[in-house]
Amino acid sequence: MDIASLLGLILCAVLVVFGIVSGDDGMAALMFFWDPASVLITFGGAFSASLMSVSMSDFIGGLKSFTLIFKPVNVNVPEMIQQIIDLSNVARKEGLLSLEEAAGNLDDPFMKKGILLIVDGTDPELVRGILESELNSIEGRHKTKIGFWETVSSMGPAWGMIGTLIGLVIMLQHMSDPSTLGPSMAVALITTFYGSMLANWICTPVANKLKTNNGIEIEAKEIMIEGLLSIQAGENPRVIEEKLKSFLAPNERTASAEEGAGGEA
Repeated sequence: MDIASLLGLILCAVLVVFGIVSGDDGMAALMFFWDPASVLITFGGAFSASLMSVSMSDFIGGLKSFTLIFKPVNVNVPEMIQQIIDLSNVARKEGLLSLEEAAGNLDDPFMKKGILLIVDGTDPELVRGILESELNSIEGRHKTKIGFWETVSSMGPAWGMIGTLIGLVIMLQHMSDPSTLGPSMAVALITTFYGSMLANWICTPVANKLKTNNGIEIEAKEIMIEGLLSIQAGENPRVIEEKLKSFLAPNERTASAEEGAGGEA
């Protein structure tokens, strides 16, 4: 589990609750922030308007994607680069056809697909085109889910403001009783609070986390494509290693080099 997402979600809630109960009213102040009608207008309106923006399948998929922020991206780029280098050594010593057996031991379906295309003697440009088409398809699916949460994030504050306007209209209809103005104004503003919480506590962080995860996965697959095409071109394993390590941060390059040296020993 991605502890950062869970910790951030909990801490945001704790800090808001602490800010509410730290006043003179204590725990009783929590009830000031509960209004079923405001919840219905803000959350119901935001998600209903988002449903209008997408298909039903994309809407359901978008809701399900919330759980993805708690799943760490299972990508170890230094390890993957070392795996590509090992494959290049096999290909250099035994030929490209020898990679077919090695492909059976690969866990990543994307890399396995690339290896099998190479073994089948597919033209390098066609290999790149096929793999990049799949990469674009993966990124497109990710962007659909990211876009869903960005849409809800924009709808939340808007529907919160709609709820506030509804509350203000009702309040102005009861101006004859000044004692009700304070509570009525408070209820009217709660929808704005709900909308801001929906956008900034849930939707925007979820969208940002999905973007980060997408970037990690796409970069890993781009490295795979470059590595596999280098193997097909018959480049020296050392050259392939230096090329792929250019994708890594300096500290990761050092760690990868030490790991490779340990493996050779």
